[in-house]
Amino acid sequence: MLNKLIEKQWLVQLLIVAFASLLFVPFIGNMHLFDWDEINFAESAREMLVSHNYLTVQIDFKPFWEKPPLFIWFQVLSMKLFGINEFAARFPNAMCGVFTLLSVYNHGKKLYDSKFGLTWVLMYSCSILPYLYFKSGIIDPWFNLFIFNGVAFFVYYIQELTERSGNARQIRFLIISAIFIGLAVLTKGPVAFLIFCIALVVFVLLIRFKMQIKPLHVLIYLAMFSFVGGFWFIVQWLTGHGSVIMDFIQYQIRLFTTQDAGHGGFLLYHFVVLLLGVFPSSVFALPLLLKILPANPLQVLFQRWMIILFWTVLILFTIVKTKIVHYSSLCYFPITFLAALFVYSVEMKSYAPKKWVRTLQIIFGGLIAVVAIALPFIAMNISWVLKKGWVDDAFAAGNMQAAVHWSGFESSAGVILLVGLLLYAIYSLRNTMVAHRILLFSSLVCVTLLTLMVTPRIEGYSQRAAIEFLEDVSTKNARAYAVDYFSYAPLFYAKRPPSDNPKVYDMDWLLQGDLDQDTYFIVKVDQLAANKEKYPTLQFLYEKNGFVFLMRKAIKNDK
Repeated sequence: MLNKLIEKQWLVQLLIVAFASLLFVPFIGNMHLFDWDEINFAESAREMLVSHNYLTVQIDFKPFWEKPPLFIWFQVLSMKLFGINEFAARFPNAMCGVFTLLSVYNHGKKLYDSKFGLTWVLMYSCSILPYLYFKSGIIDPWFNLFIFNGVAFFVYYIQELTERSGNARQIRFLIISAIFIGLAVLTKGPVAFLIFCIALVVFVLLIRFKMQIKPLHVLIYLAMFSFVGGFWFIVQWLTGHGSVIMDFIQYQIRLFTTQDAGHGGFLLYHFVVLLLGVFPSSVFALPLLLKILPANPLQVLFQRWMIILFWTVLILFTIVKTKIVHYSSLCYFPITFLAALFVYSVEMKSYAPKKWVRTLQIIFGGLIAVVAIALPFIAMNISWVLKKGWVDDAFAAGNMQAAVHWSGFESSAGVILLVGLLLYAIYSLRNTMVAHRILLFSSLVCVTLLTLMVTPRIEGYSQRAAIEFLEDVSTKNARAYAVDYFSYAPLFYAKRPPSDNPKVYDMDWLLQGDLDQDTYFIVKVDQLAANKEKYPTLQFLYEKNGFVFLMRKAIKNDK
């Protein structure tokens, strides 16, 4: 039955689209965007719509040099369809999820067969962070998809070059690769080309320079890459915004050489993130991170490139001082590929199962399940935690006092994963295919329930009080600002309009000057005393969940 279904490739592709849409589209608008990144990008899209300036990325209606515009354009199109809201901000990544699953299926089918492609689809969609990223409003899912496809088609080019096939096929794969890497640059910046180049250099060193790329092919690749990846930068330069490009370059350098505020981490940060965050694929991939299985030349070549890509990204962002979860998210592709290859090979009986893999799956999965089970009960007894004095940060303690309802049923996510691990342990001794599917689907159900039931409650603690205040401000003829901490929320949720008055960017004037408009302020509770002393004109409104809300009335001009 399954084999007959797989023979109808159009139906398989349609089912993958339906499966991905069902996973990634529903409920993406059921909670506020998270500060910083989600609100940052959504605000840039909103400002494009408000200003009708679609060439320049802006924040607070001033040029924003940190990101190129491609993902922002996707959000603009989405907001034109669905309005300026959370659903529209996240919808492009839900669609990225659809294209990603189609992509891994088609590459997997080309490399091996449809069964391998479907196994790769399951590995990607059933792992924790890969699933969550498609329900977010950040840039990285598209950035990663473009780089991965750029690498994959370059592998096909190398294989055609090795087999000395027709020049037309070689150039076709080469151009497609260059287009994808160019799109990645247009999405997030030149780090895409840097990653590709480092991986290529490592590959050339490993094969001892036994690859002869024709000079014409190098020129074709660079020309196509430069056209796709560089045209926005060229347009900026030609329209007199060269300073934006220089600021952008300086920002990229600063990210690599300094620790961004609030984004530090220990040396093995990304190792831990990938091991636990890409469960269960991460554990399945472990046996093949340094081992290439015997196969045909294209399969061996692709394995080698996936291993190189994994270690390139992991080592590069271990060296980078700024530690953010999504910096290593490109590793999701090689991890899930290697995991699919391990599972596929075990099920095809061409590779022996590893007892230690089963043991690690149970250990790490059990750890995740226990945390998922315990979290709701800890939250239900948060007042006891606070009374014990274990939280000595006034702002964090205020956050934890939010009126968030927990029923205890939220623990069902962890219970399902725990049951799945038990069944996986039992069936792995009888039928490995059934065991693998049980583990994958229990992981998928667990992360889906966590997304639906736990993530909105976490948002209730971390920022909801501030955002609800800002949404109320948006209904008034007023501005709103965060004082002594950085946030994009006052821009997006208070719907701050553009202004010709340069003083609206001067915090001292906003806090002490003669205002032309009522202005509201958000201060963290641990900063309240200092700000009251510095700015006695601030009128206290109320305090909620670690945030203090204040305002200043406009100075009326009676002339």
